[in-house]
Amino acid sequence: MAQAARKAACAVLLSPQTFIFHSSARLLPEAGACAAKKAIHRQSVRGCVPSSSVIARGLHNAHRVFDGTPTRSLPAWTSIISGCAREGRHADGMRAFAEMLDECGATAPNAFVLAGVLRCCAGLGDVESGRRIHGWILRSGVCPDVVLCNAVLDMYAKCGDHGRARRAFGAMAQKDATSWNIVIRACLQDGDLVGATQLFDESSLRDVSSWNTIVSGLMRHGHTTEALGRLQQMVRAGVTFSNYTYSMVFALAGLLSSRDLGRQLHGRVVVAVLEEDAFVGCSLMDMYCKCGEMESALSIFDRWSDFTEDRQFAWSTMVAGYVQNGREEEALEFFRRMLREGVPAGQFILTSVASACANAGMVEQGRQVHGFVEKLGHRFDAPLASAIVDMYSKSGSLEDACRIFRSAQTKNVALWTTMLCSYASHGQGRMALEIFSRMKAEKIMPNEITLVAVLSACSHSGLVSDGYHYFNLMQEEYGIVPNTEHYNCMVDLYGRAGLLDKAKNFIEENKISHEAVVWKTLLSACRLHKHIEYAQLASEKLVQLEQYDAGSYVLMSNMYATNNKWLDTFKLRSSMKERRVRKQPGQSWIHLKNVVHRFVALDTSHPRSAEIYAYLEKLMERLKEMGYTSRTDLVVHDIEEEQRETSLKFHSEKLAIAFGIISTPVGTALRIFKNLRVCEDCHEAIKFITRATDREIVVRDLYRFHHFKDGQCSCEDFW
Repeated sequence: MAQAARKAACAVLLSPQTFIFHSSARLLPEAGACAAKKAIHRQSVRGCVPSSSVIARGLHNAHRVFDGTPTRSLPAWTSIISGCAREGRHADGMRAFAEMLDECGATAPNAFVLAGVLRCCAGLGDVESGRRIHGWILRSGVCPDVVLCNAVLDMYAKCGDHGRARRAFGAMAQKDATSWNIVIRACLQDGDLVGATQLFDESSLRDVSSWNTIVSGLMRHGHTTEALGRLQQMVRAGVTFSNYTYSMVFALAGLLSSRDLGRQLHGRVVVAVLEEDAFVGCSLMDMYCKCGEMESALSIFDRWSDFTEDRQFAWSTMVAGYVQNGREEEALEFFRRMLREGVPAGQFILTSVASACANAGMVEQGRQVHGFVEKLGHRFDAPLASAIVDMYSKSGSLEDACRIFRSAQTKNVALWTTMLCSYASHGQGRMALEIFSRMKAEKIMPNEITLVAVLSACSHSGLVSDGYHYFNLMQEEYGIVPNTEHYNCMVDLYGRAGLLDKAKNFIEENKISHEAVVWKTLLSACRLHKHIEYAQLASEKLVQLEQYDAGSYVLMSNMYATNNKWLDTFKLRSSMKERRVRKQPGQSWIHLKNVVHRFVALDTSHPRSAEIYAYLEKLMERLKEMGYTSRTDLVVHDIEEEQRETSLKFHSEKLAIAFGIISTPVGTALRIFKNLRVCEDCHEAIKFITRATDREIVVRDLYRFHHFKDGQCSCEDFW
């Protein structure tokens, strides 16, 4: 009987379809566990965690001892296979199992060996081998204890066969907390939140890991409010938080931007004496960054970063935090400080620094970061390549962005989407759609963000029929349900093209009248096309929704002023004062020699203001001689014509351009950045300036890039 059992095991477990390796394959030197256990124990006694080199030496020693043993027993094989599974040497574990079956004669594998082999199958994603082993267990009469059953569940769950995992769970005679956690996690991976929460509520064996599983799963699927509810239940149940729990709930506080929740959790950490724990400390720092509390994050960093082994991660968290909070210059200064202190720069922090340069439009600093990446020999993986592409694109250098995109070794959906967004923001809608076609040809599945970029590209280039086509395609072909961003892109598409009736009807037909952003978009289009009736409709809707912000006030006020309705303009501006609504001032800036020079209209605070204004006076006179006429109809104040011309003459973008011209050699291209939409008068004036000065000027406004050259703009006056 024993011999028959062994033959059956060999026949089923070692069929050619099951394993690549057979008995001829020897173990690699690292495959072992006994000596590794001893090494780890010795290190734990000393109070420190063993390094990977210590573990590797232990495994090597274990192999030498194991290979020198003339007769290798089942317990020895169990140790080797379990060690391989535990240390992630899954292929070696499978080799060892094949060799064991050849050498152990009539001895069939026991439950410990099978559990280890199933963990190896899970690690390799080899569901077919795992299924064969499971079938053999059921037929062979091996008594499956809860540990072995959990190994079967875990194998199916990690290999993505969640249906079999649930069936195996249902067939288990005995279950423990781990069993419930595995199947709950499988439901969450399938997106079955209802099934996961039902199982969680049914379980009477909930441990801290169970709570962590359900809360983190709800967070991953965007159900932050429900996750917070479960966290409150966890506290009421008196469950002691683990280090992972604290890390998870700090992430939840960050997602909710809840400073109060974060501070309460911080208090629990202090009481639990866990503030110096590396895992908890970094999560705490990240939470404060996401809540905009950079000073609190910095305080924790200063107390904690010198004591953690992973100093690089602490620095990366702070740099990313400054970037997330729009404090790019501080992010770069923090990065420089990190380099001065000798902390090596990894790919994650370089990605954050590239994002800082992108957001601030710091092209020279961005080039330095790019050079730094190449100097360190970092591989351009998809996240880093995406950040560098985005940096060059937002700095106005689309050619460099394309070059990095082409050189990237791997291209995931995020990188393709970044390149698509780059073309869209530079007004090259046709090229953006070509990138989308190439992406589909490469079998890369687009996501929601990709489709937002496609629709935005159509909107900024006036490709109405293409935008309508892709809006329908996203549902029919990709099964992507439109969200507010997609709907808003369609309203923008129709609005920019002057199809205001279609824009209004689209809002009503798709039942999105409750979304304030679509009415703001329609209001902006009405300002562009001077449609006072629909502008008033959009304005009324925003008042009803209590979303009438400064931008909406200004748009409506400007419309009244453009139509010489000065009384309505006065009433609206009086309402702004009553409600204490403040208009965001227009601001333009230029980077020269690593210094940011900022300007607002009629500003005289710059050290070279006298030179700037004197040069601009002469330049504007020359433009008039060339045929330029100022758009005084755009001035929103009831003042004399001459005052209107003066008001337009010294807009912030003109001041920045004048400073750039007097500060750089003849023919140097200028890159200007503005926090609002570039006005029509400045747009027309800049076209004349490129002819008068023989310069290329790139302007990045709130919505897109304008490449001015030889009296023309890349937007073709459609923006």
